[in-house]
Amino acid sequence: MKKYFLITILIFVLMTTTACSENVIQLNPDNAVSNIMEDDETNPVNYPEINNNATTNENAVALSKTHEESQDYEWENSNVVLIEFDKTSVSMVGDGVTLEGSNVVINQAGTYQLSGVYENGQIVVNTNDKGIVRLILSGLDIRSSSTAPINIINAEKTIIVLVENTENTITDAATYLYDSQDVNEPNAAIFSKSDLTIYGTGSLTVNANYNDGIVSKDGLILHSGNITITAVDDGIRGKDYVVVKSANLTLNSQGDGIKSDNEEDASLGFISLEAGAYYINVAGDAITAQTNVLIMGGDFDLTTGGGTGNWISETESAKGIKAGVDIEIENGLFHLNTADDAFNANDSLTINDGKFYITTGNDGIHADSQIEINGGNIDITQSYEGIESSKITIIDGLIHIQSSDDGLNVAGGNDGSGMQQGMGMPGGKPGQRGEPGQDTFTYTGTNFLYINGGTVVIDADGDGVDVNGAMEMSNGILIVNGPTENMNGALDVDSSFNITGGTIIAAGSAGMAEAPGLSSSQNSILINFSSIQQAGTLFHLQNSNGEEIVTFAPTKTYQSIAFSSPNLLLGESYAVYLGGSSTEKEADGLFQTGNYNGGSEYTSFKISEVTTMIGDRVRK
Repeated sequence: MKKYFLITILIFVLMTTTACSENVIQLNPDNAVSNIMEDDETNPVNYPEINNNATTNENAVALSKTHEESQDYEWENSNVVLIEFDKTSVSMVGDGVTLEGSNVVINQAGTYQLSGVYENGQIVVNTNDKGIVRLILSGLDIRSSSTAPINIINAEKTIIVLVENTENTITDAATYLYDSQDVNEPNAAIFSKSDLTIYGTGSLTVNANYNDGIVSKDGLILHSGNITITAVDDGIRGKDYVVVKSANLTLNSQGDGIKSDNEEDASLGFISLEAGAYYINVAGDAITAQTNVLIMGGDFDLTTGGGTGNWISETESAKGIKAGVDIEIENGLFHLNTADDAFNANDSLTINDGKFYITTGNDGIHADSQIEINGGNIDITQSYEGIESSKITIIDGLIHIQSSDDGLNVAGGNDGSGMQQGMGMPGGKPGQRGEPGQDTFTYTGTNFLYINGGTVVIDADGDGVDVNGAMEMSNGILIVNGPTENMNGALDVDSSFNITGGTIIAAGSAGMAEAPGLSSSQNSILINFSSIQQAGTLFHLQNSNGEEIVTFAPTKTYQSIAFSSPNLLLGESYAVYLGGSSTEKEADGLFQTGNYNGGSEYTSFKISEVTTMIGDRVRK
């Protein structure tokens, strides 16, 4: 990005544009935008107003009212001003527009259709009128060698309309010329100091060689359209807010993808994405808001910082979706490949539904205060830590986590990544741990993990579940393929660990193995084996009648298994078998029913208390 200020007077060739000019193209105003209008005199759109205060639960993010109104998308054909470009010449039919050098200056509210190729010039909107300025792009290709091709200096509101079946291209200069060193605007190929909306079913390509692609210093709404942006810095920026209703966006930038960054008003600086397709490949954050991000739906393909495995410095941010306050996701399809966190909220994050396919070099899903998952299918195939927050509540959904450190990490503080625990002496009671080292995301006394439903499947090299606080489970299924090193555990809970319902089966090393605590109302067992069992070796538990309680095939070597189920009954005797096979098809290593045979009995025991220990704990 290069910035220069003018030290000489630039002389432009003045092109005369009167109605009698021989260059005037006599277009019929009534048909000027016929390919996006009906045959009547107006273009009415039955368009529902955006619900700016949409709430689906008590954690729903709050959004301020936007500038959108139903009349934004209605105009009279007969009043359309025609502006036609032919490389270096301009023809105009109608009022409200003048030519100043190579700048086409719109100085009245109204509707203007622009088409043709303009090799080196600028469209300027500068009006004090109380009304809408509409720029209908109907096959426009405009370039500038010194500034922003579209510069909206002053208008109550501007609507850019993309005509159906047209290709429109905006290309700015790599170096901008400013009047003085104190001037730094415009700084985007399409730049607006006021509210801006882009609407229509046509295509828009923005080549931003200087800085940003599309910028509004107020609010920005992308109602529809096929928009492709290549930018030196940010792709799309709406200072007060960015609202995308149903656009198809392809963004490639060296900065961020979509950004809203009002730091002065806590009710602004938000992003609301209702639908559409988002193909974003950026060096920075794909989607980032100063306050809240609300996603109602859409198809997201996001790559940041070169993708998973690419190193970034501590001062860089290459997150997928980031919010300074809250993130709420109602639905959507998400493919994220990020060098930094895939999702990161400085306060809370709520997922109500959707499909998520995540690979990340850091956390899969992170929120400083709390995470609530009410549904959806979440597949984190690569991460440092899978899901991390001070408080995690899982009510429903199918969650798979693969992590090089902790799968679920519950701890307090701001954005950090839990490191592997230090060495310490193991504890001697169920539900308690020994003297581990401190996590960098530390326990504050208010940290909790609640599992009230759903299915969570974890494969972790660190702790499968690391709770620097308390854990409660009332329903659902928790499957853990935990660490093979004794310095971590499949389940690692600092404070109380209570289970009242659901199923836990957690395999891992035996040095820090834990099970739910004695204050639970559901029975549990913790088995420490005398030797390490190979990956895939079946663990089978049956009652005294030979009825199967559980059969499980851990994916890694293991020396301990913690198991809790409503089917573990006080006073009942059980037998443990290792090896063998099952006729039932497994799901995540778990065989619910079927015929088990061929295994060897390892031990038998009787449930005599809420948590039953079998075997000796292995010293780290």
